Amino acid sequence: MSSYYDTLQAYLPQGPGLLPKWILLVSAMAIFNTIQNYATTKLTSRLYNRTGIVTPLHARTFAVWTLMSAVVRFYTAYDIHNKTLYDMSLLSYLIVFGHYTSEVLVYGTATLKGPILSPLVVGTTSLVWMIRQYDYYVKV
Repeated sequence: MSSYYDTLQAYLPQGPGLLPKWILLVSAMAIFNTIQNYATTKLTSRLYNRTGIVTPLHARTFAVWTLMSAVVRFYTAYDIHNKTLYDMSLLSYLIVFGHYTSEVLVYGTATLKGPILSPLVVGTTSLVWMIRQYDYYVKV
C-alpha cells in the first residue's frame, strides 16, 4: 500500500501547500467537463436551464473554452511559483466567475440553484484562495 501511495505522490504537484493539488483537481474536473461537452449536451443543458436550447455547437465551444482553462491550470499546478501562469489561472477563475454570474444576473439563462452552484463555488473558492495566497506563491 505504501509503494502505491509513493508512486501516486510522485505524479502530484510538488509545490508547497494544498493549492497546487487543488488546482490540479480542478483541472482534471475540467477535462471531464470537456469530454462530456463533446459527447452530449445533456449536462450543459441542465446548467443553462432557462434557455431551453443548448446546441451541439454551443457545447463544443464551451468544451474548447473549458479545455483551454484546464491546460493553463494544469501547468500552474506544477509550476505554482511562475507569475505568468499563476496570473493566467487566477484570471481564468475571474472569467468563470464573471461568466456564470452574468448568466444568472444579467442574461437570465441560468438560475442560482442546482448545477450552476458547482462551478460558481469551485471558481469563487479558487479565485479567493489564489488571491489570498498570491504573495506566498508568487515571489517577484
